[in-house]
Amino acid sequence: MENNKLQLGLIGAGGVGQLHLKHGLMLKNAQITAVADTAKPVLERAKTQGIKNLYPTYTELLKNPKIDAVIIALPTHLHHTCALQAAEAGKDILLEKPITLTIKEANDVILAAQRNSIKLMLGYPMRFNKHFLKLKTDLADGLIGDVENVHATYVCAGPFVHRDDGHSPAPVPDWWFNTQLSGGGALTDLGCHIINLLRMLFGEIVDIKAQFGYRYSMDFEDSAMCLARFTSGTLAAINVGWYAQQYLLRLDVLGSVQHTSIGHMPPKTLSAAYQMFTQGISEFNKPHFDELQYFVNCLHTDQEPSPTGLDGLKDLEVIVKAYENKITL
Repeated sequence: MENNKLQLGLIGAGGVGQLHLKHGLMLKNAQITAVADTAKPVLERAKTQGIKNLYPTYTELLKNPKIDAVIIALPTHLHHTCALQAAEAGKDILLEKPITLTIKEANDVILAAQRNSIKLMLGYPMRFNKHFLKLKTDLADGLIGDVENVHATYVCAGPFVHRDDGHSPAPVPDWWFNTQLSGGGALTDLGCHIINLLRMLFGEIVDIKAQFGYRYSMDFEDSAMCLARFTSGTLAAINVGWYAQQYLLRLDVLGSVQHTSIGHMPPKTLSAAYQMFTQGISEFNKPHFDELQYFVNCLHTDQEPSPTGLDGLKDLEVIVKAYENKITL
């Protein structure tokens, strides 16, 4: 730590890594001082953003004794090995979802974090959306009543979106289309966000069944509809997919006292421009920034951050169970 600022290393600076880099440069009590990526153009871009310590491999970055913690934003199949090495190097970890490819790998990472007394947090920005947090409070206060069921929707274009957005890799990396490297399709990619959010609100999932769609005729699902039951008795219909050019993330909560619908949607162009001008960040990306700020604050105050590695494991267990409990209508 230098000048009372935590020194962060970013491992993987494509896609979501670019968002972490942007937000890391906005922090007041921490700073990203190192970036590791195998792509030279990505490192060159990080250099133009003021990053001086650039590494072609994360192994080299982890040897830097000045780095206090790392953000791991690598493809899923690289999470396991990288997180283990980071834990052994004594670096606290913010690990992007899903935690790993397999349950065994997830347990390995959790045990490594415990063995090396480092903090491990999973990247789930929807837990930091102020509207979902208010819903959590309203549920606890009984304002919604008993929730009979929830309709949870998360659809977007996924890897099939036009990639000319300034930070997403183009063309789409091959690992997206290899389930041995990605862990699955839309359910793994989008479903873990919804499952984690619903677990925060309604408790653990005791059973889940799923039907999968293959609109693009590939060997992984591009959509999934799941029916899940929680310890609270609430039943949730979970609908995720990569088939829509229009983004939609929304919870429709049906309770015995009142109903509510809450979404996380991109603002209109003018609204986003105003938010960027006045606040430096759009409301759409604010939860992502708040997630990173919370992680850093936990390190400063020596608090265990949440969601934890165990949360990531439980989300993965639910996803695996959904793949196993496949139904056809």
